[in-house]
Amino acid sequence: MNLQAIKAIYIYEMARTRRTLLQSIVSPVISTSLYFVVFGAAIGSRIEEVEGVGYGSFIVPGLIMLTVLTQSVSNASFGIYFPKFLGTMYELLSAPVSFWEIVIGYVGAAATKSLIIGSIILATAGLFVPLRIDYPLVMLLFLVLTCVTFSLLGFIIGIWAKNFEQLQLVPLLIITPLVFLGGSFYSISMLPPVWQTVTLFNPVLYLISGFRWSFFGQADVSIGLSLAMIALFLAICLAVIWWIFRTGYRLKS
Repeated sequence: MNLQAIKAIYIYEMARTRRTLLQSIVSPVISTSLYFVVFGAAIGSRIEEVEGVGYGSFIVPGLIMLTVLTQSVSNASFGIYFPKFLGTMYELLSAPVSFWEIVIGYVGAAATKSLIIGSIILATAGLFVPLRIDYPLVMLLFLVLTCVTFSLLGFIIGIWAKNFEQLQLVPLLIITPLVFLGGSFYSISMLPPVWQTVTLFNPVLYLISGFRWSFFGQADVSIGLSLAMIALFLAICLAVIWWIFRTGYRLKS
């Protein structure tokens, strides 16, 4: 394992965050604060509690997941796309670095950024609503697994994308709608039975449900099923990345 190579990639990507601090850190926090104002105040005044939890507190896990998912995909996809766009990918592929070391460097940096943003949003949420975390270790586990898994997905998207439009296509048209429809701002028990069944096919539901369970001990699906789903998604992403580097799919185009 070439730790020096991993460290170099990781430090370079983290330095890019410092150069774009306003976009990388400040913007997601401001957006989340606006969600609290709109959903917590406006809707929360009409929906006081959801399953015994104040509505403002209930939406905190969903808001954190919304930001963490989109930021993980965005950070990782842009991180690996720019070497392709600038032509420095050839230097990276010709260096004495294995593909797993490349993945660890880029995905590790993207996951770290998302983890930092998620932590800041969690702290910001405490300024708006009373919070409790019943299972902090489970919360941290879900947060880390989500950051890593969706950073891997972003890495795949960054390699697949041929232009900036494709780079933003999946996060905007797929990831964000799935998060909104995955129980971020409501419990699926509030839906009609038919739509409850439809929602169970949304993979993001299991992430939000498990993450919310770590806060309040309540979930739309079992915690075991949530962990199994994220483990399955993680394995699929790793398998796709292995295939990409094995075949060279779009790495040099």
